[in-house]
Amino acid sequence: MEELSAGDTAFILISAAMVLLMTPGLAFFYGGMVRAKSVLNMIMMSFIALATIPVIWVLYGYSLTFSGGAGGFFGNFAKAGLSGVTPDSLVFTIPEFAFLAFQLMFAIITVALISGAIADRTKFGTWALFTVLWATLVYFPVAHNVWGGGWLATTFSPVDFAGGTAVHINAGAAALALALVIGPRMGFKRDPMRPHNLPFVILGAGLLWFGWFGFNAGSQLAADGIASIMLVNTAVCTAAAILGWLLVEVVRDKSATTLGAASGAIAGLVAITPSGADITPVSAIILGLVAGVVCALAVGLKYKLGYDDSLDVVGVHLVGGLIGSIAIGFLADAALRGNAGLLDGGGVDLLGRQTISAVLVLAYSFVVTYVLGLILHKTLGFRVDEDTELAGIDQATHAETAYEFSTTGGSLPGVSKPAPAAASQERKVHA
Repeated sequence: MEELSAGDTAFILISAAMVLLMTPGLAFFYGGMVRAKSVLNMIMMSFIALATIPVIWVLYGYSLTFSGGAGGFFGNFAKAGLSGVTPDSLVFTIPEFAFLAFQLMFAIITVALISGAIADRTKFGTWALFTVLWATLVYFPVAHNVWGGGWLATTFSPVDFAGGTAVHINAGAAALALALVIGPRMGFKRDPMRPHNLPFVILGAGLLWFGWFGFNAGSQLAADGIASIMLVNTAVCTAAAILGWLLVEVVRDKSATTLGAASGAIAGLVAITPSGADITPVSAIILGLVAGVVCALAVGLKYKLGYDDSLDVVGVHLVGGLIGSIAIGFLADAALRGNAGLLDGGGVDLLGRQTISAVLVLAYSFVVTYVLGLILHKTLGFRVDEDTELAGIDQATHAETAYEFSTTGGSLPGVSKPAPAAASQERKVHA
């Protein structure tokens, strides 16, 4: 019988806090990428998941994910309201409360990831309801199947250390479905829709990278050697993905952008999430380069295929999740956790199981999300009206704007009032 480990417990509590920080980091990352008129709405779409998901996680989400007989597609309500969870109950060497808190943070960030695909045009109230329904119908069943002993785990035994299928493929497929249901932004492929605040984007990427160490290494649920190699792989795969993305930009566009560097980092983080405990650091570098290059090319597909994935959730999270999950079948080193990929003499079995599992999760998430999104779109309406979209959602929905520019000629304390010509030029810049 396992005994409580104070070291493992402290490690998981810290990791859970780090994963929680990822959602505000995502809010900055996404918020900087949209136009100034809808930045608060974009931030709130992440923040509302911090409010809705913890409540339903305690009421029934944890139970649906981590209870129920082995082999079932859905969990059950045996632990609804955290029934039977006590300070003395353990999961491996940590308190069950620490385990469920850590897993809660995964549920929050997975839901929030979807929002980037439907930026600039989504009703906030409908989105808030969607977070609850999608977590219930999609995230909890998928996480149960991947990590909770459900049908997928018992049938195909996929390797998904920290969420390549359960988080990134799941959210990426859902993002594609919602983008198709809601339709493209007004002016898509015609008007420039550049990020309004690239420092926000870099700040968000940095916070995500920091939190991702807890996301990935913490998934070992123990402070040990596997957690350590996962941390190293998270660092080097992300670094290599930045280089891969920037290489594409330099060859294609003759420039290396801050947006590209931030996006490349996220692509590398996504790719290493399912695979980092089963591959060596050298393999992690190779994986990062591939993920950076492929994801940089994949984000352009929306212009060719006509779907408006506003902030490239599909190109980064769906594609990156597929790369990381399937790469295990090639790169897994049996010396780490016993999983052998093709390059380690393992044959095609692992590759086949990884591919089938990824496709099944993608299909389930896409279909259920599409139907759910269509129902909400036809009943409550998922999209703001044209006037609100043109003017910006912040003022209409939240009665706020992110930036206040004075038009009365007043000045801040300690700042001289500008001369008329200077004031005129300031308005032109702000406009």
